Amino acid sequence: MMSVMDIFARDRRPVRSATFGGLTQRVRRYRTYRQTVEELERLTDRELTDLNISRSMIRSIAYRAAYDG
Repeated sequence: MMSVMDIFARDRRPVRSATFGGLTQRVRRYRTYRQTVEELERLTDRELTDLNISRSMIRSIAYRAAYDG
């Protein structure tokens, strides 16, 4: 026979999983954003020009890569 605590513990597991799953996804997206920004900022002005990117565009490109892609 299950105790009341067992029932509550069982009912909470999916909620925790969903909460941490959402957090994990947000952390991954933020890491993608930061990595993209860092990689683009390491490029020289000449390399950015070859890619048709200005320095002012780096953050918006990184945002799109992480959150829209």
